[in-house]
Amino acid sequence: MLKRERQDKILQIINEEHKIIASDLSKRLSVSEDTIRRDLKELDNQGLIKRVHSGALRIGPPIVDFSVRENISNEIKMKLGKKVIDILKEDMVILIDGGTTNLHLVYQIPLDFKASIITNSPPIAMALRNHKNIEVIMIGGTLFKQSMVNLGIDTVEYLNNMRCDLYIMGIYNINPQIGISVPTLSEASVKRKMVSISSEILGMVTSDKLDTASNHIVCPVNKLTYLITENINSDLKSTYNSEEVIFID
Repeated sequence: MLKRERQDKILQIINEEHKIIASDLSKRLSVSEDTIRRDLKELDNQGLIKRVHSGALRIGPPIVDFSVRENISNEIKMKLGKKVIDILKEDMVILIDGGTTNLHLVYQIPLDFKASIITNSPPIAMALRNHKNIEVIMIGGTLFKQSMVNLGIDTVEYLNNMRCDLYIMGIYNINPQIGISVPTLSEASVKRKMVSISSEILGMVTSDKLDTASNHIVCPVNKLTYLITENINSDLKSTYNSEEVIFID
């Protein structure tokens, strides 16, 4: 098998199985582990996979601007958000950070819902402008335009003085072994602080983010009180399954 054919086969396997182990792959493709490691390094350098210690993971969806992501998978994001509405209780203090899935949730919150919502996302704050019974607390900082969230030391300092009932986390990447991760250090720092000040944590995840990883770890998956995702295949269900996992149809 030529190198190009072998690497195409590796990509096919990782897209189907979401992760690969180098030692197992060498047996399946009848080549040495050294050859597999070189292939994985090349594919990682091309941004096609995420190499880890024992093998590689499928990369998540492309990192694109908020305005582009806002128009991707809208129907699925609305379904995920609908499941969250049943979890929200009036008079809660709810922390919502950035993400287009979180924005689709906010669009579905009833106009008469009563709560305090804290956010570092200008689009989410604006989406709540007509909710007369919701106190909207906007956290400042330096605007990270790609994700449309405020980040930085000022953001973390502000959060030091808060305690929230529920944190609805925007998730880039999630993997049972590695945890929840994001592409940038500044986002990871703010999300870790948000986790630390919240009694419960909820994440909505489209299936293309499952079993993927970035470079900066936020927290282990078991920190999530609720994980709401698509009705994925049985193998992945067994990996993530617990009483806190909710699958949409």
